[in-house]
Amino acid sequence: MMIHNFFDFLWLFFLYSFFGWVLEVIQLAFHQKRFVNRGFINSPFCISYGIAGILITLNGHGLSIPWLFVVSSIDATVIEWIGGHAIEHYYHERWWDYSQKKWNLDGYICLPYSIFWGFLGVLTIRFGNPVFLMIYHMIPSFLGHLILFILIGILVIDIFATAIVLYDKTKDPERWLAADAWFSKISSRLEYFIISHVEHRLERAYPTRTETKETEKPAVFAAGCCFYKIFLLFFIGSLLGDIIETIFCRLKMGVWMSRSSLVFGPFSIVWGFAFVGVTILLYKYKDRSESFLFLTGTFLGGAYEYLCSVLSELVFGKVFWDYSGMPFNLNGRINLLYCFFWGIAAVIWFRKIYPLLSNLIEKLPITFGTIITWIFVLFMTVNMLISLCALIRYDQRGKHISAKNSFEKMLDQHFDDQKMRNVYPKAKTVH
Repeated sequence: MMIHNFFDFLWLFFLYSFFGWVLEVIQLAFHQKRFVNRGFINSPFCISYGIAGILITLNGHGLSIPWLFVVSSIDATVIEWIGGHAIEHYYHERWWDYSQKKWNLDGYICLPYSIFWGFLGVLTIRFGNPVFLMIYHMIPSFLGHLILFILIGILVIDIFATAIVLYDKTKDPERWLAADAWFSKISSRLEYFIISHVEHRLERAYPTRTETKETEKPAVFAAGCCFYKIFLLFFIGSLLGDIIETIFCRLKMGVWMSRSSLVFGPFSIVWGFAFVGVTILLYKYKDRSESFLFLTGTFLGGAYEYLCSVLSELVFGKVFWDYSGMPFNLNGRINLLYCFFWGIAAVIWFRKIYPLLSNLIEKLPITFGTIITWIFVLFMTVNMLISLCALIRYDQRGKHISAKNSFEKMLDQHFDDQKMRNVYPKAKTVH
């Protein structure tokens, strides 16, 4: 299997989204004895399958079949879990429920389906991708790109229209028929048909969906799990993560070493995103047992670290950590011991650190908290963009690619190889 460019990923995304839709329709046809258009959008795509196919392709490349099965099971299960909670959070409905099946978690995921996703992932990587990519590469380049752009346009319009219908339905039923100005230009009959079709299809596709009530938010800054608290946790978590890694390197190797992800300031955004991710995913489970938090953190942390390693190699041509010399490692990207560290970190986060930080953040005055948060948002956005550009130029210089414009020359001047080695001392070029 050879993935040459971004269009290859798009091609696989649409194919697996379509095949996922077909699989869901066939499954429900057997259970309900009738045709049901399954999925969030109206077109024949289940985009969660497309996302899962791409994620498994990224994480599973080069793995043996047993490891590929494990990685596929974890990736697909995490996506299904996130998707179920996202739908409940934004639309206050359940669209599927595995509560009656054994070994389920909240009714959104269960062990039998996770095993099924594992087998499906093995088939995807070993057989599906090579065949589908071969077919795509047989299509003339211009025609292939045109087909993908058309599919992107259809998908964007479909997602936008469906989201408008569903969002206004949950917020204000009386305004449902006037959801959007684009729909208002169409005749009332067609508008009514589209809206009725969406509702009727969802009722048939997800007969077990139930309404969930939205809790009222107290009049304090960053109450609950809102954007302001999440971003401040990301900022603080990035700072704490860099400090923890720096001290760990000092204790383990006897040297002070930069562990920052960014060129400005001591921020490890891998830790920041990890704390944010575990907070969002496990917020409603924060009061569960420590063993539950440990096991969940171990699996999610390992999957997250593996994905970060793959993406950094694909984007920057470098790996920023390598565990090949440690026992029980997977392609040098993760190892069992550090996965356990992620589990321990999840327990400590929700038992000790999160309650403390949450209370401190909520005590900020609303005006001050809002202003300082947006200042941090601006700073971190600029910091990440400049760091991204500097890393790309660092990789290009290693390949003897000269600067082509004044911006790239500025990057070469202010972020030369010596400075980048100081910021990223353990980064290794992948050939």
